Amino acid sequence: MSAVQLVQLRKAFGERVVIDAIDLEVRSGEFMVFVGPSGCGKTTTLRMIAGLESITAGELRIGGERANDMRAAERGAAMVFQSYALYPHMTIADNMGFNLRMAGVDRAQRREVVERVARTLRIDHQLERYPRQLSGGERQRVAIGRAIVRHPKVFLFDEPLSNLDAELRVSMRVELARLHRELGATMIYVTHDQVEAMTLGQRIAVFRDGRIEQVGEPMELYERPRTEFVAGFLGTPRMNMLERPAPGASAAHVQLWKQLGGEAIEAARRLGVRAEHLVLLADGGGGVPGVVEFVERLGGLSMVHVRLEGVDATWIVQARGDEAMAPAQRGQRVVLHALAERVHAFDADGKSLRV
Repeated sequence: MSAVQLVQLRKAFGERVVIDAIDLEVRSGEFMVFVGPSGCGKTTTLRMIAGLESITAGELRIGGERANDMRAAERGAAMVFQSYALYPHMTIADNMGFNLRMAGVDRAQRREVVERVARTLRIDHQLERYPRQLSGGERQRVAIGRAIVRHPKVFLFDEPLSNLDAELRVSMRVELARLHRELGATMIYVTHDQVEAMTLGQRIAVFRDGRIEQVGEPMELYERPRTEFVAGFLGTPRMNMLERPAPGASAAHVQLWKQLGGEAIEAARRLGVRAEHLVLLADGGGGVPGVVEFVERLGGLSMVHVRLEGVDATWIVQARGDEAMAPAQRGQRVVLHALAERVHAFDADGKSLRV
């Protein structure tokens, strides 16, 4: 196990800066997730760690050693890509043991290592088959196994589950979490899927435009985001947002701003509240009136989309299936109440005022 440190790490392609002097320490044995939208720099950072991209400036340390000028093969990093990249003419055993064969490991020792890793990945019964005979999930396990047999200092995963269907992605997330517990290895995992980030990462680094917005444990980022971007990116559905009322704004807009506590925070320019921190009631009580536009029935939960009257916004309210308003119908008039103590406030620069 080895820690990975990025010190003012920078990457530029000519005049275009894609990674802007980031600092990060991935602890030894940690499962760290890089998450963010496409083009934010997370994969480029992973490739710099792997040695597949050069470093423009700053320092990369792996296991305490400066790795900037090390060749990729010398860094002790094993990378698993989105594509399986298996040799179709080789058996699963030969695919997994290929790197060991190239390193001069004898056949008996290769077989021993491959069988041990295959048992860990629960594919030991597939070793004599070929990639075409396996499912997508099984092929991805083979790709992971090929990385494990090298006994690397750090595992690097570049969106390894993107090609799998939704059900298989869920089961593979469980397998990756189990694998991390069993190996105790340092793992860095890149994804644009915030659900993968929240469920897999011990800590998450949220990337945006070549910078890291925030690093922390999943629920820390969810409950105490430092920026409006982090608040909006993490969580399904997205956080509901309200702009400070401009002069001449509707009475409903002003009322909702007051109800959320915006008047007491002079620097606030936007307020945010998550769907589970809103209460939906039948029309007639106090609160902000609205009309139900759409209801997502999710079994035990419903996501009710409410068009707020007098406010240019549609908010989503999470309701349990046994709550009175859970059977809300399209076109129904309702009122909203927010839990003021769970409201987030952001300044004009998008920075949180309540961290």
